[in-house]
Amino acid sequence: MKEAFGFAPSWHLWLRYSTFLVLYPTGISSEVGLIYFALPYIKASEKYCFRMPNKWNFSFDYFYAAILALGIYVPGLDIVAGSPHLYHYMLGQRKRALSKSKKE
Repeated sequence: MKEAFGFAPSWHLWLRYSTFLVLYPTGISSEVGLIYFALPYIKASEKYCFRMPNKWNFSFDYFYAAILALGIYVPGLDIVAGSPHLYHYMLGQRKRALSKSKKE
C-alpha cells in the first residue's frame, strides 16, 4: 500500500507483522500433523522408496526420511529451517518494524 498510495495505515503495518503469531504455529502444527498421520501409509505403500540391489547401488526409504524431517523441523535442530529459530526471527522483525512505526 505504501508503494501504491504513498502511505500505509498503522493497522495494516500491525496486521502484517502480527498475523504470523497465529498463522505460523497453525502452519507448523498442520505440516507436522499431516506428516505424522501419513507415516503409516508411507510405510505400507513404500512409495518413493528405492531398494537395493539396483543399478545405482543406492537405497532410500521415504518413511525414515519423513521421520528425520520431523526430527529436524520441530525442535529446530536445523538452524536454517528450524521452527523455533524462524519464529524468534519473526518476533525480532515484528519488534523492529513496530518500534520504527512508533518513532515516525
